[in-house]
Amino acid sequence: MIPTHDSRQTRQRSPTTRVKTTVQQHEISNQRMPLAVYREVAAHLRQVAGVEAVLLPQTSQVFDYQQSQVGGLQFQYTDAADAATRQRVAQILQYYGDRYGAWITR
Repeated sequence: MIPTHDSRQTRQRSPTTRVKTTVQQHEISNQRMPLAVYREVAAHLRQVAGVEAVLLPQTSQVFDYQQSQVGGLQFQYTDAADAATRQRVAQILQYYGDRYGAWITR
């Protein structure tokens, strides 16, 4: 029988191939913003390199037509994000904040 060799077990990575990713996570909400607009904001943020965004579920036990159907928006910067990325995110959030009210940091 020929012994098998799994190169994945013995492969050594050089220090230059290791990448440490630092994530800076933020959670914001806007009680007046409709679900469709939250989706638009998340999609808009995802188009910025170095930014990831997801919608948070609503945690209220009581349905209220006057409140948003979304609990909030979570977005994060990766190491690829630079000052221009942060400025673009701030512009996007300001645009929607001007139309639907101030964002609340969670």
